[in-house]
Amino acid sequence: MGMPITVEIVDEGAANSDVEKVFDYFRYVDDKFSVYKNESEITKINNKLLPEKEWSEDMKVVFKLSRQTKNETNGYFDIITNDGKINPSGLVKGWAIYNAAESLKKAGYKNYYVEAGGDIQVQGENNEKKAWRVGIKNPLKQNEIVKVVCLLNNEGIATSGTYIRGNHIYNPKNREEIISEIISLTVIGKNVYEADRFATAAFAMGKKGIEFKEKLAGFEGYMIDKSGIATMTTGFKNYVYKNP
Repeated sequence: MGMPITVEIVDEGAANSDVEKVFDYFRYVDDKFSVYKNESEITKINNKLLPEKEWSEDMKVVFKLSRQTKNETNGYFDIITNDGKINPSGLVKGWAIYNAAESLKKAGYKNYYVEAGGDIQVQGENNEKKAWRVGIKNPLKQNEIVKVVCLLNNEGIATSGTYIRGNHIYNPKNREEIISEIISLTVIGKNVYEADRFATAAFAMGKKGIEFKEKLAGFEGYMIDKSGIATMTTGFKNYVYKNP
C-alpha cells in the first residue's frame, strides 16, 4: 500500500502466523486496489479491461461504501479523480485496517493494534494495561508530537493531510482548488474505517471540515492550519492524555 504497517499483539501466546496473515491480507488489498499496479483489479477497471460482471465482491463492497460516504458527506467524498479515473484509496486504507484488526479478534486476541500509514485501530489495552495512547505529529515540525490521545472503547484514529504526500486530496466541488489553508485533520471515530473516510471528506472541505466534525455524532476532530494553529471539536479534550 506504499506505507509502513505495524501490528502489535499484547496477549500472551501471540502467534507469528496470525500476524503474517494480517500482512498477507494487506498484500491482497494492495494487489487489488493499488492504482499504481498495472495488473491490479482497479487498474483493469480503469482501463476498461474488466467488465462489471467480473468484478470481485470486495470491489463491489468498496464501491458501495464509497457511494454511501459521498451521500453522507454532501459530495465531499468522491472516488472519481480529476482525470476521470476511479481511486478509492481514501476509503480503502481504513477499511483494510479495520478488516485486518477484525481478523485478530476472530483469532481470539483481546489486546492489540493495527496501524498503516499513521491510521490506527486499537483493541483492549496496551502492555501497561492502560488505554492505547497515540501521538499526533506537528505537520510543520514532524519530529514533534503536539497532542497525545487515549483511544477508548476500541476506537480508531485517522489523519488526512498534505504534509507528507503533498496536495493529493482535492475538493470534489471545485476540482481546480488547491487545499492550502489547512495541513492536517485528525479524526477519532468508533473504528478506523469510519474515522478514515470522514477524515478524507472533512479535509476536502478545508477549514469548514472541523465544523462538519463538530456536528457529526460519534466523532471528534483536531485540525491544524497552515499557520500551525489548532482547532478541536468540543469533545476532543476528553481524549487528550493527561500525564499523571
